[in-house]
Amino acid sequence: MASISADTSDEEGGEAVPAKRKLSGKVLVLYIVLPLVLLIGAGVGVYMSGLLGGHEEKKAVVAAPVFYDLPDFLVNLSGPPPQHFLKMKVTLQVVDAEAAKRFDAELPRVLDSFQIFLRELRPEDLEGSAGVLRVKEELLRRINLAVQPPLATDILFKEVIVQ
Repeated sequence: MASISADTSDEEGGEAVPAKRKLSGKVLVLYIVLPLVLLIGAGVGVYMSGLLGGHEEKKAVVAAPVFYDLPDFLVNLSGPPPQHFLKMKVTLQVVDAEAAKRFDAELPRVLDSFQIFLRELRPEDLEGSAGVLRVKEELLRRINLAVQPPLATDILFKEVIVQ
């Protein structure tokens, strides 16, 4: 019977050792492998989203802006005497080189809409940067209404003189 009890003690002792190994394996997976997998996944996600420069090549391929110079404007401003004049030099930023070619054909319509708007301005309408910004927004709106589909993305003032 001693041999039987020795075999059972070996089995019980044998089961106790693998139980510790299974517990240490769970601990290993829970505290080491799982955080490593999460960190690697987060790193891949950050790289793919471009936060670490993963998409710098696509940003460098963006086309250079295309500009279109409009003729100079010299208009009478409305209001009581003395008479005031507005002189402007304007450049348009357009979507591409093809749009610049289209503006050659549409230029009379654009100039007409500019002239109508600018002649109704008073000298007070052009006071300060807020006044010039409002004029800029209105001119861009008028350009994009005159030329369909809208081709201008921005208006750049080279010169604005009120006399």
